[in-house]
Amino acid sequence: MQKNVIEYLDKTVTTYPGKIAVKDASGEISFAELQRVSFILAEKIQLMGIHASPIGVYIPKGCQMIESFAGINRSGNFYVPLDTKSPETRVHSIIEVLEAKLVITNRELHNKLSTFCDCEIIVIEDIIESTFNENFKLKDIQIDTDPVYSIFTSGSTGTPKGVVISHRGVIDYIDWAIETFKIDSTSVIGNQAPFYFDNSTLDIYLMYATGATLKIIPETCFAFPSKLIDYLNEEKISFVFWVPFVLVNVANLNILESKKPLYLKDVFFAGEVMPNKHLNYWRKHLPTCRYANLYGPTEITVDCTYYEVNREFSDTEPLPIGYPCKNSDVLILVERKRLAKQGEQGELCVRGTSLALGYYNNPEKTKEAFIQNPLNKHYPETIYCTGDMVYENELGEIMYVGRIDSQIKHNGYRIELGEIETAVLGTNLVKNCCVVYNFSNKNIVLFYQSDEELNMAEFRKSILTKIPKYMMPSEYHRVDNMKTNNNGKIDRLYYKKQINS
Repeated sequence: MQKNVIEYLDKTVTTYPGKIAVKDASGEISFAELQRVSFILAEKIQLMGIHASPIGVYIPKGCQMIESFAGINRSGNFYVPLDTKSPETRVHSIIEVLEAKLVITNRELHNKLSTFCDCEIIVIEDIIESTFNENFKLKDIQIDTDPVYSIFTSGSTGTPKGVVISHRGVIDYIDWAIETFKIDSTSVIGNQAPFYFDNSTLDIYLMYATGATLKIIPETCFAFPSKLIDYLNEEKISFVFWVPFVLVNVANLNILESKKPLYLKDVFFAGEVMPNKHLNYWRKHLPTCRYANLYGPTEITVDCTYYEVNREFSDTEPLPIGYPCKNSDVLILVERKRLAKQGEQGELCVRGTSLALGYYNNPEKTKEAFIQNPLNKHYPETIYCTGDMVYENELGEIMYVGRIDSQIKHNGYRIELGEIETAVLGTNLVKNCCVVYNFSNKNIVLFYQSDEELNMAEFRKSILTKIPKYMMPSEYHRVDNMKTNNNGKIDRLYYKKQINS
């Protein structure tokens, strides 16, 4: 039985040693080279006496970051990706929460890191340029319940929370993906997700496990969708797992009318709601591609449900988040007391090996989110409560409604802000949008992306065929482009601050 993710890499090296594993803007590495560096780095870390500890990786996204991850895991420790573009105070805060003994960086960032990091620092180029001591015996000390990584999410108190994910969680997730979607060594993966965003887990470990090549798409391509399509063709990308915002941008600019990604076979997305209006554009222009909607918070190893898009949807219909992934059980709970009936809304909760081990050095927050299954009174069984409202439709598909905290009470009515967004995006009047609530003025506020101001008479006529009058926004703000956060998702917190400041 497989006990850690490094076994994926070692098995793949026996079949594809010289094949390109990862390619970034500045170079590429083979599977054999990735394995070689992982041995040298693991030796260095074990000689330092560090075991079962978090090790920060302060390197820009690329081959060196992947090499660092592999060496850390082989050493019996777990990695923590640190965003090199984040404020130094935030990175320092994460290092403090970790009580880190070691951070890995590159030569370019070493001096900067040393100004706010008090622990030991290793420069990855020094490792790449050294050789492995054949006489050194690496200790094989990991089991599948040990952590493989920790990804930090924003904390409500201002202190980031480190979600700790186990090897077993990643192994189950990757094995499910390979079995379900038949991904193999012929795939060429086009990475969009930052490595401090959990969507990148699928990209990285599909590469490890199948021998597929991972190509890290330059960030500039996403700012210019036409160049993005050119890159997909130049690098013969066949598989992408992106946030919907990227797909929406391509659709809004009508890029696929003039040029198409010729090698693309799989278009997967997750992280936020994918509007059917924009998905239908992709399906119209690339009808032979496979489209899959994946759903899940960081706390359950990337995704716990999936929906392979296999029927037609109107522009105004919501897209299902589908069915539970293998070895994940989804509970739809009403007030965390009972199972919801079909069609009844409840909170999506999850049980299974996909659950995170908790939040690093944060037992209080862990206890709040990871609770005893209220349906099981007989033995300890942890479930994770996502804070997402869902229901099961007549086809047995799970339908996403919105965040519990995005449900508002307005003029006596309970309203889901996500329902308003779906209705607005179902029109042909805006390219993208975000709906927030001004609690001070009791206003529903729409921020919309459009080339010109809305014709309000036309907008009201169109939107009132989809939502009742009491759900109509009463305040409107046009923007040239929707603001996104570092993960590429619409920055809702930014828009909330705009109207509640």
